[in-house]
Amino acid sequence: MLGRYSLALTAVTWLLATSAFADEPMAQIQGVEDKSLREAIQRALTQSKHPAQSRAEARRRARQAGEDAIAVLRAEGYYGYTVEPDVLDGDPPRGVVRITPGPLFVIADPRIDWAGKAPDEGSAQRAVLAMHLGDGEPGRSADVVGAEGRVVAQIQKLGYADAVAQPREVIVDHADHTVRPAFKIDAGPLVHLDGIDVVTKGRTNPAWVSHLATWRAGDIYDPEDVAELERRLRDTGVYDSIAVSVAGEDKATADGFRPVVVTLADRKSRTVELGAGYSTSEGAGVDARWIRYNRLRRADTTTYIARLAKLEQRLEADLSLPHWRRPQQTLKLTSAVFRTDTSAYNETGATIGVDVTKRQQITSYRTFGVSLDLSQTKEKVNAAGTVAGRSLNLATFAGLAAYALDFSDSILDPKRGWRLEARAEPIYVVGDTNLPFLKLTTQGTAYIPFGSQASTVLASRVKLGAILGGGIPDVPAARRFYAGGGGSVRGYAYQAIGPRLADNTPQGGISLVETSVELRQKVTQRWSGVVFVDAGAIGTHTTPQREDFKAGAGFGVRYDLGFGPIRADIAAPLGRRKGDPTFQIYLSIGQSF
Repeated sequence: MLGRYSLALTAVTWLLATSAFADEPMAQIQGVEDKSLREAIQRALTQSKHPAQSRAEARRRARQAGEDAIAVLRAEGYYGYTVEPDVLDGDPPRGVVRITPGPLFVIADPRIDWAGKAPDEGSAQRAVLAMHLGDGEPGRSADVVGAEGRVVAQIQKLGYADAVAQPREVIVDHADHTVRPAFKIDAGPLVHLDGIDVVTKGRTNPAWVSHLATWRAGDIYDPEDVAELERRLRDTGVYDSIAVSVAGEDKATADGFRPVVVTLADRKSRTVELGAGYSTSEGAGVDARWIRYNRLRRADTTTYIARLAKLEQRLEADLSLPHWRRPQQTLKLTSAVFRTDTSAYNETGATIGVDVTKRQQITSYRTFGVSLDLSQTKEKVNAAGTVAGRSLNLATFAGLAAYALDFSDSILDPKRGWRLEARAEPIYVVGDTNLPFLKLTTQGTAYIPFGSQASTVLASRVKLGAILGGGIPDVPAARRFYAGGGGSVRGYAYQAIGPRLADNTPQGGISLVETSVELRQKVTQRWSGVVFVDAGAIGTHTTPQREDFKAGAGFGVRYDLGFGPIRADIAAPLGRRKGDPTFQIYLSIGQSF
């Protein structure tokens, strides 16, 4: 009980101290009855950590607060105001600003005065509609400035690439309390686009850049077309800087068409990346990547990967060709040699594969691919009531059809949004065993923030899987589903969830269910804490049985590196079986999902 009183006393003391040192506005506001206007003025006032030490300082603060208030009044459409800075008696003295807002001024007769030659009649009418300023609306200065920007943007959208705003004329009439804006816009000529002029000494082939254009020679200029070209170049990830703009009138062709000028600055031609992770069940693992950019002069990326870990050793080479044959379509070629050594099986082999990913929207991806694996697998099976080993020499042909949606706000540290991925893999195994089957998996994650700065995040994950057309032991062990470990159900060893053979070897299964719930709480600018519960099941039937489910729970810390967090988790199984550890520790980069 004494401990509770001490904690309460500490909390009260902290709150009082916080209040004592809280910032306060430079001056008090008097005379503003409109609540929203008063709050807007108070938000605009400069804050101070200490009260004024003299009447002169209080008066200076009041004058500064008066200037802040005037800026808000004009922004909100109050031009007939009276603002009187003063000082209140007292110790310490405090500044005060007495305000009479006056009447609200309203918009009247907004118009566009064209400097030089006006655009065609249809474009001029659409520019007027783009103002979105109606007679009688509040004459807010921000609305007037915004209207001018909308007019220029609309005219540019209609093909007048050189359109600019000249100094506007705004008459504030105190007689009838109106604001009469007149925008002076120089539309310039209607612009027709030519091809692309790449002005760079980098490694990129100009002909490749030209095929990314979204227009044809002679098309009317559209800023979205030019912006889309820039986005396509940025998506490749091989440039340090990109500039895309329409050439000036002096660069026009004989037909009057104007080229689009693209300036590219290549990133370094090669980089080296190192990564590492650790868990008590999966051991330590290190990755080294040597990445080369733009070797083929078409924004390509070549990656050489070496992975050394307790469970897997792998040498891999990947070639990625963005915007292959058509924009937003990436071709990826992969080849690798590998060795996998787990509690369930040992596999040694080589693989080659090719897939094509098409980005349909900003966050929507569709992938199709094929691969061939040549491998030798050593696994265990039940034979006449005993456990026997078998060795399989296999050629595995696999197809891939995948669809992914990502509406989260970050790859490594999402705080809001959701993701969904579905995969279908038709597989045909030939060699020491022959079996066609279909492997299906889908996973969804969701992130719900709480608080104005998303200081608390509730994250959840659900993963489902099924193998159709094959059972146990026909499906090779390396192609089955497993659960347990850092990316699955924490607290359990890798592959530890699911049916086991008599000697405790994980058998794997043909159906999978996994789910996770995490509560992520930000503690400081860099540090966060996490509590979580994971659950999962592996089944030897089309769906797991209730008794197959196992759960683990734990907590962890995160340290934000700026681009993503370092993750450290400790978890314990909630339903230990023979051979299960008391707890597991996981170290990695990025959130668990």
